[in-house]
Amino acid sequence: MEEPRGSPVASPIIFDDDGLPRSRRYGDVYFSREGGLAESRAVFLAGCGLPGRWTGRRRFTVAELGFGTGLNILALLELWRAHRPPGGQLSVFSVEAEPLSADDARRALGAWPELADLSAPLLARWPGRRAGFHRIALPEFAATLDLAVMEAAPALEAWDGRADAWFLDGFAPAVNPAMWRDELMALVAARSASGAVAATYTIAGQARRALAAAGFRLERRPGFGGKRERLEAVLPGESTPEHASPRIAVIGAGIAGAALARAFRDQGAQAQVFEAMRPGAGASGNPAALVTPRLDAGLGDAAQLHAQAFADAIARYEALDGAVIARGVLQLEAAPRDTARFAKIAGSDLFEGALTILSAAKTSQALGEPSSPALDLASALVVDPARILAAWLPVTEAAAVAVLEPAEGGWRLHDAGGQSLGEFGVVCLATGAALAELWPEAPIQPVRGQLSWASAASPPAASGWGGYVGPTRAGIMFGATHDRDDAGGEWRAADDARNLAALADRLPCLARGLSAAPISGRASVRAATSDQMPIAGWIAPGVAVLGGLGSRGFTLAPLLAQHVAALALGAPSPLPTPLARLISPGRFAERAARRGLVPHRPPPV
Repeated sequence: MEEPRGSPVASPIIFDDDGLPRSRRYGDVYFSREGGLAESRAVFLAGCGLPGRWTGRRRFTVAELGFGTGLNILALLELWRAHRPPGGQLSVFSVEAEPLSADDARRALGAWPELADLSAPLLARWPGRRAGFHRIALPEFAATLDLAVMEAAPALEAWDGRADAWFLDGFAPAVNPAMWRDELMALVAARSASGAVAATYTIAGQARRALAAAGFRLERRPGFGGKRERLEAVLPGESTPEHASPRIAVIGAGIAGAALARAFRDQGAQAQVFEAMRPGAGASGNPAALVTPRLDAGLGDAAQLHAQAFADAIARYEALDGAVIARGVLQLEAAPRDTARFAKIAGSDLFEGALTILSAAKTSQALGEPSSPALDLASALVVDPARILAAWLPVTEAAAVAVLEPAEGGWRLHDAGGQSLGEFGVVCLATGAALAELWPEAPIQPVRGQLSWASAASPPAASGWGGYVGPTRAGIMFGATHDRDDAGGEWRAADDARNLAALADRLPCLARGLSAAPISGRASVRAATSDQMPIAGWIAPGVAVLGGLGSRGFTLAPLLAQHVAALALGAPSPLPTPLARLISPGRFAERAARRGLVPHRPPPV
């Protein structure tokens, strides 16, 4: 046996002398000695009746237990690329409790050079080992992959999709009986569309009994390689007819609206974007933006949401040419409790070892002046908002939507003069602090922030402490003010002075160097919520919202836009259901109902 080169001893994979990958924990092989790719094609693709079962379908969902090396998914993508129905979109959900590193997967998949053009984009976006859901966009194949890094039962409980086909590819029941127990197969059935087909290589008694108990009708088929038989299982029922894609309107062309437009486009749908002023006219129009997560030492659902959103945003911006201005942000200690708080966060698996504690000496060296210790967010970014909006937004409609009027099959949009702007099946509100203009009950608090900037030949490393400083394309930015319940968008000279004073309090040497420089500034109004969590989801049938992003719009918007787009199009969400509930617009009414303040009305579905 050979250990993976460069991999820690804890790697879940080992390689036989002939290069066959094997599970360290279970001792079982990842795929057949007779040919892993041929096995994937025969057992799972043909076993699920593919490609025939997706003929004429607009959306098709495949789920898998046992992601392993990703070989089954590559075989699926190969078949989808060759036989994709016109306009079809493929959603894949897979579960893996012991994920491989990208290097280990690359070595295992190297046995099939004919798949290199398929494996290259997957390996380039290979997910890390953070527990939770990982969304991998594969727009070149009109596909998305959601990988749940966790045990199978909680993964299926947290997934909101319904699979048309199942690849049951866990390690053999003899060595991994938990993957084949009755309770898990019942969850497989519960997460299946009517008429779903499941395929597996095994005919072990436990697998047959569990699938039958879950309601599947079983059929034995000739096995692959040395196996005499395999199983195909069908869940009785007729497939649900598909609905035509709705006409979609997005109102607002900041980062929320741009992310929505891109998310719909990734799902094969086009959104018409309305903007009253110009793209980035609001809080998304600064010369640069920091992409950092909220550092929540509670490590609960809120921390999980911010970690997943941060990872998704980083992947999106790193893949966008010209979007990144600088890499790395130092989060400086601002209070005595930060020492323990930073250590707890850095020691968790939320950011997969990407956060490290820097001593005061190393932080001072990075900043060029004395400083307290810091948490080094090495993968955090400083990005160019204008570049991102230009890349993600379609041509926008220059119109101020003033009224949403119910219409047959959706909503009619009007401007302030009563002029109709069109009818849409889905309307997404992404107007930031102006949400209440179209959603009077919006639980939004305006927070005015003014950012200042100046020219600088050598801007320092980006850092934050409550305020922040970072590079722009032409120099340095610093600030920003944070004034709740102030909706004024005008520039104020006094606020540039406040920003410079706050910078001087934290980084006096830097501030002194800027004291004689011409300073420019810009004010915008952010949208905050009472629980400091964003809002993403339905607020009425056919009307969704993405807002309440506070000062982390560029971190949160990419992932949450994909969630909203999934709701609108009937596709699986990239969010586990506990995290989706955390950001649901209906949470405020639910909390009030629990306190007995108002009668509870469930949020619209």
